[in-house]
Amino acid sequence: MAKAASEGHRVVLVVATRGENGEVPDDFLPPGEPLFERRTKETEAAARILGVSRVAFLGYVDSGMMGTPENDVPGSFWRADLDDAAGRLAAILTEEETDVLTIYDANGTYGHPDHIQVHRVGARAAELAGTERVYEATANRDHMAELMSQAEKLGIDTSEIENEEFDFDDFGTPGAQITTRVDVGAFLEQKRAAMAAHASQIAETSFFLAMPAEAFTATWGLEWFIRRGAPDGTEETGLFDGLG
Repeated sequence: MAKAASEGHRVVLVVATRGENGEVPDDFLPPGEPLFERRTKETEAAARILGVSRVAFLGYVDSGMMGTPENDVPGSFWRADLDDAAGRLAAILTEEETDVLTIYDANGTYGHPDHIQVHRVGARAAELAGTERVYEATANRDHMAELMSQAEKLGIDTSEIENEEFDFDDFGTPGAQITTRVDVGAFLEQKRAAMAAHASQIAETSFFLAMPAEAFTATWGLEWFIRRGAPDGTEETGLFDGLG
């Protein structure tokens, strides 16, 4: 987003929920402040850091993690009617005369129900709005595995991931299926600041923010996408290649 904004593109961030059912330490929020208000502020702060021109919320409730009771609560994004949700997004795409839409990959990168629903809703919304260029944001599974093999050398403490029994077989996409690799190394200062703005989700001491500068660059300096409908063998270095 920061790279696109720096190149003169209007960047619009659409968020399905306000993170109502996230998990935070008991003493994280002051009395009377609901989590959704804090996460809304965090989202808006991160958007400002990245140069986002507009933030829009679709109005659904956070569905929690896969298999939790929150999945089935009326109003949750996971239970949303596909065409209703897609219609809300399509209206924004049409209003903004959108050239490029990014959504999650089919597994929501790591299986989060709301991320999976973003994939479904986003793909349908693009059809409704006639937005032809759609990218599925993902992680390069092969790249991540290589980073993990170099973790000690890079000074990365992997205990946080190992304690959660993280399974790379369910994370991201094999490199051979990825069409688009974007170098965002010039924007890592903004990226880190935007991540830190989401303090209710990413603590400064977390695995993601505590890693040394070299490791942070290796982990976050590239972003990976699958261009929907792209011919076999497509290799791009940007989301706007060929657009006027």
